This record gives sequence, structure tokens and C-alpha cells, in this order.
Amino acid sequence: MPSVFVQGAPADHYPRHAPEAGRGAVRRITEVGEEVLHRPCRDVTEFGPDLAALIDDMFLTMYVAEGAGLAANQVGVDLRLFVYDCPDDDGVRHVGHIVNPVLEAASAGRRLIDEGEGCLSVPGAVMDVPRPERAVVRGQDRDGNPLLIEGTGYFARCLVHETDHTEGHIYLDRLSKREKKDALRQMADRRDEVFARRAARAEQLSG
Repeated sequence: MPSVFVQGAPADHYPRHAPEAGRGAVRRITEVGEEVLHRPCRDVTEFGPDLAALIDDMFLTMYVAEGAGLAANQVGVDLRLFVYDCPDDDGVRHVGHIVNPVLEAASAGRRLIDEGEGCLSVPGAVMDVPRPERAVVRGQDRDGNPLLIEGTGYFARCLVHETDHTEGHIYLDRLSKREKKDALRQMADRRDEVFARRAARAEQLSG
């Protein structure tokens, strides 16, 4: 079985970081409470160098923050788009980006798995969130070509989590009031530690 899928297609080998990151610049990650995270994003209608540059920046920003996925509104850009570099439960690595993602309803109706989930915009907090064990997302690539990405296990969780972002939802929206309070308390306790780690990693990756 291939150990890496890039843009949904099997690849023989792939570098440790997506090549896009080498062209990118680190952007600030938005945090829970900022308006751009809590409203649906706009469809991408222009495909070209600006979109490609945004994707490059998002890959590097995701690696600096040690994330498995990152949506455009998490770097303050109100567009429906996310990048990912995420393993599934079989250890297969999935790398790519998807523009104007739509989660297929049938894929979300399967068995739900309750597992720990974090978010780069809620730094330091991890909570159990039920997500489908399989997810299928349709969209486009940076050039506007149609794209279909399918994931299971942890990668399915990533696909649903990031598609949620493009619709203006964060995982805290799926928690009870008490759980949300707990997550925000975790964030308050660990935020400084997370930011220190990101700063050290930014230096390491740009060095």
C-alpha cells in the first residue's frame, strides 16, 4: 500500500515538508473569538498566483504551528480553502490543499468516533469530539481543476474539522457549554507555552 497520497493520488515518495512551504511566509494564526473564524467564508472565484502564494504561506504556517490542517480563515483570509498534511489511522500520510470544499452528506452519516481533537486557533486545548470514521470532500485544486479527497480515521476527522472552518464553525461549537468552558480554560493555561514552541519552530524552519 502507498505510504503517501498527494492531492488524493498515491505517490512513491514525498519530502518531509510539502515543497509549497519552502516558498511560503509565516502568517499569524487567528484565535477563537475573532470574527473571521465565526462566519462562513467566501467562495474562491479567482485562481492564479495570489491563491498559489496563499497556499504556500498556509503550508509553512501549518508546519510552524505543528498542525495537521489549516484553513484560510485561520490566517485571517475570508476564503473557502484549506491545506493538510495528516496521517490516517493506518499511518498513511495525506498531503494537499482543497479549494471550495464540500463535505458529501453520505460520508458524514456513518459511525461516529469520539476522540481528542485540537485546533490551532484554540491553542493548547484538546477535547473529545464525535466525528465520522470516513469523510469525502469535493472541491477544486489551486488551478480550478475538480478534486475529490477521501479519508478515514484521523484524516477523516481532519477533513471534517477543516471543512467546518470554511463554514464558520470551530470544534468548540460542537461541545456542551461546560466542555467549551473546559477547553477555554485549557487554552488560557497552555497558550504561552504553545506560542513559545511556535516561535522556536519558526526560527528552526526559516534557518
